[in-house]
Amino acid sequence: MNRDEAMILLKENLHNVNLINHSLAVEVIMRGLAEYLHEDVEKFGLAGLLHDIDYDETGDDPSRHSLLGAEILEQKGFEADIVYAVKVHNERHGLKRNSILDKALYAADPASGFITAAAMVRPDKKLDEVQMKSLKKRFKETAFARGASREQMDTCSELGLERDEFLNIALESMKKIAPQIGL
Repeated sequence: MNRDEAMILLKENLHNVNLINHSLAVEVIMRGLAEYLHEDVEKFGLAGLLHDIDYDETGDDPSRHSLLGAEILEQKGFEADIVYAVKVHNERHGLKRNSILDKALYAADPASGFITAAAMVRPDKKLDEVQMKSLKKRFKETAFARGASREQMDTCSELGLERDEFLNIALESMKKIAPQIGL
């Protein structure tokens, strides 16, 4: 399945604009990570785009989230490593992150929300003006973007990346699509 077909599939299953924007942001972060790590950009992008495909149905039941998504992707014929990465991105299932793809998706998911929150507290609510200095400061503020797990983002070390390096890749990646995601 190509990216256009994946986008149609996403919109068939996910209807909340904010969640679609989150999916697009995770997609572009995953693409940025894949480029940096010399991995398969298309595969990483698809995993990022589709990681929350089941959220409309499972948002109120975290114990089912990502299991249903993985099932949807498996039924649509996605490669096993994408299916597994989607499944394992929800830590509630206690599954081991084995591949670089698994580890990248796990770290990228909360980074999207964290960077979006950093843009939203700016007077212009735009991503263009968000800088690493601000992200580093906000990372230490536990009350800021409380839902964006710092521990989960810090697993970027499993990819051989320092936190600042990881956040910079994520920030610069998201800036590329800022208008598309309303930032």
